[in-house]
Amino acid sequence: MNPVALLLLALSMSTDAFSVAISKGASLKNPRFTEALRIGLIFGTIEAITPIIGWFIGHSTASFVDASFVEAWDHWIAFTILVVLGLHMIYEGLKPSSEREEAPSRHSFFKLALTAFGTSIDAMAIGVSLAFIEVNILLAAGLIGLATTIMVTLGVMLGKVLGSLLGHKNEVFGGLMLIAIGAWILSNHL
Repeated sequence: MNPVALLLLALSMSTDAFSVAISKGASLKNPRFTEALRIGLIFGTIEAITPIIGWFIGHSTASFVDASFVEAWDHWIAFTILVVLGLHMIYEGLKPSSEREEAPSRHSFFKLALTAFGTSIDAMAIGVSLAFIEVNILLAAGLIGLATTIMVTLGVMLGKVLGSLLGHKNEVFGGLMLIAIGAWILSNHL
């Protein structure tokens, strides 16, 4: 796989995480660059690890399992995770003001990791596919992780601007974005 193809692959793998990052930034109370970078590093790390896992799955199962097995289910898993998280955000955003908590200044690691995993399942499927062609998986995974870290950090900062425009309805906006991304992932694979 040539360097241009690897770069395009890395950028394409980071687009859904970028969209999610916008909603994450919109739901935070005045996120700082350090928080945006933290979120970017969490997403980037997970996005870099999943194609390596997929590559190992592809290599270990090449002789007895069809590589399309992971590809047959990855979009359903991503869709389910993102819809459940999106519905939770919408529920939180529609609570009456008296019940609503103040917007957090940072998201929990668990929620971020779960969301990052939901957006990186396609990278695992790509990793399975890469096991069947000549490619340096560590370079590919590193580029995917770097692109995702940069795109997510920028997405959180962009979400900060959108969040200030939307006011208290930013959680609803973020939840709708997660559901839309899940639907987009599902529709691209059906």
